[in-house]
Amino acid sequence: MFFDAVRNNKRVVQIFLGLITLPFAFWGVDSYVRNTGAGTDLARVGDSKISIQQFDQAWRTQQERLRQVLGANFRPESMNTPAAKLAVLNSLIDQRLLLLEAAKGRLGAGDDLLREVISQIPALQEDGRFSLTRYQAALASQGMSQAQFEAQLRQDLTLKQMVDAIGETAIAGNTVTDRLLRIQAEERQIAEWRLAPEQFAGQVRIDTSAVQAYYEQNKVQFEVPEQAKVEYLVLSLDVLLAQLAPSDAEVSAWYEGHKDRYQQPEQRRASHILILTGGDVDPEKARAKAAEALKEVQKSPARFADLARQYSQDPGSAEKGGDLGFFARGTMVKAFDESVFKLRENEISDLVQSEFGYHIIKLTGIKAGKQRSLVEVRPEIEDELKRQTAARQFADAAESFSNMVYEQPDSLQPAADRFKLKIQQSGWVARNTAPELLATLGQLGNQKILSALFADESVKNKRNTEVVEIAPNTLLAARVLEHRPASTKPLEAVRAGIEATLKAQEEAKLARAAGEARLRELQQGGEDKVTWSLVRNVSRQDGRQVPGAALKAIFKADVEKMPAYVGVQGSDGNYLLYKIMKVSHPEKVDENSRKALQREYATIIGQEDFSAYLSGLRTRYKIDINKPALESKDR
Repeated sequence: MFFDAVRNNKRVVQIFLGLITLPFAFWGVDSYVRNTGAGTDLARVGDSKISIQQFDQAWRTQQERLRQVLGANFRPESMNTPAAKLAVLNSLIDQRLLLLEAAKGRLGAGDDLLREVISQIPALQEDGRFSLTRYQAALASQGMSQAQFEAQLRQDLTLKQMVDAIGETAIAGNTVTDRLLRIQAEERQIAEWRLAPEQFAGQVRIDTSAVQAYYEQNKVQFEVPEQAKVEYLVLSLDVLLAQLAPSDAEVSAWYEGHKDRYQQPEQRRASHILILTGGDVDPEKARAKAAEALKEVQKSPARFADLARQYSQDPGSAEKGGDLGFFARGTMVKAFDESVFKLRENEISDLVQSEFGYHIIKLTGIKAGKQRSLVEVRPEIEDELKRQTAARQFADAAESFSNMVYEQPDSLQPAADRFKLKIQQSGWVARNTAPELLATLGQLGNQKILSALFADESVKNKRNTEVVEIAPNTLLAARVLEHRPASTKPLEAVRAGIEATLKAQEEAKLARAAGEARLRELQQGGEDKVTWSLVRNVSRQDGRQVPGAALKAIFKADVEKMPAYVGVQGSDGNYLLYKIMKVSHPEKVDENSRKALQREYATIIGQEDFSAYLSGLRTRYKIDINKPALESKDR
């Protein structure tokens, strides 16, 4: 969408912390929430109101963005929680707070900035220049007026100015940055010794009582969830569409009855000279300049293209001699449109004033409207007829499908035969499938379906489930073929695994005890008889050969006295002992690295400053949230 393209343009609105994209980042407003009863407003911020309609628009926008990011993993129900609703509303509140502060300080985006931003939107450019024609067409396609669009854009730019003024002005001092860089670049020379648990295998014996105790204490590990294998049918609008084939007679009849739809409207080609108004432009000077250009055109009509290059302030067409190409009625702004369609070919208009400025228009071509042939539009008609028929049939089919599934509960076959559907079968489906795994179940990944499948009627009596709408115009009914109740694996089935687990735990304990004893000896000045690994250097940024916990211990170690020793137990049970022999720092700070770190640190400071600023605004403005309206299910 055009408006989305504008909002996503980095130069347009990149609200700090994602205010425009409505993240779930602003919390802590419980003290503001009140039970005010239902109303038309969801919140008041000072004297400003946030309406249900505004919230709904933000809500839909956030849902769509999550759907685009998560794809099949997106679950609409994840948005239907009090926390999610409050997060969206909080984002709107933060925006409103910033706008109130901007108004208070008489801050706002000026006309010059607005014009610059619009002119640099890629979708509005042609041959690298802003095209007024594309701008007008884009607004028309979105059903927006120029005033509506520019008001929203002006608001977004104002928000950006507020955010930039706080979040992008943070400064990270050279002293702090250099210290951080020195810490990052510090290297420590180490040697390693590993004590493997397997070395203590002969010392470990696991008795029966320990196995039994582990089993009783960890039974949840051995639970097998309730499962079922199912067959299912899916009836959708797409299925009905695929079954339809309009006859030649139907296509012809439709064409004859709707010929007006397939008329190609008259198109006109025009060139223009535009003298801009608005902003800081003196209107009298603009009109005088337009009058001067018109006088030149009237004197030398054949030089219109040259004069457009000389006078026109429309960068999208000036270099092309003012040529706007062919366009249909209603494409351009009203004043321009009316004038063009009154002109005769090669006729030049007087001054025409629009919201953009003064136009001098020359009509350079006319394409008469024509009737598109049946052959040409047949695919469109067939698609239209199929969709109309499918839409009519779907409502009846849905009712009939539901009735058949209910009235013949022992089989899905009658419904499959009636609607020419294929019965599909699943593998084992768990009753309590985690929300993040629902997508792996395909069309069965729906909580309503799972609840229906594991109801007593479905499991005990093998009856068809109720018909569930799993997506718009998509219905599913299922039937259990096989069922496995929830159970716990018997001890004998898991004994070997438990014994292995307990053995590994005990071996790891022995390795740790031996390693820590050796570490104490070395730290107390005992003789170093350890066979160390090859010596190597590690840094906080380059510890790929060292486990994270070990790297942390190495750089936490006191290195006042060398060598220093530290030890940690790895996640694999190995005890890791390290000898630190040398600490070194870079002789000089790399300038590029210093600048990169300074920018990164400044961003962090800016985020903290901005967060603190918003918190301050929340204390200065009275904020009321209509909790019943927010929690309403009519979202």
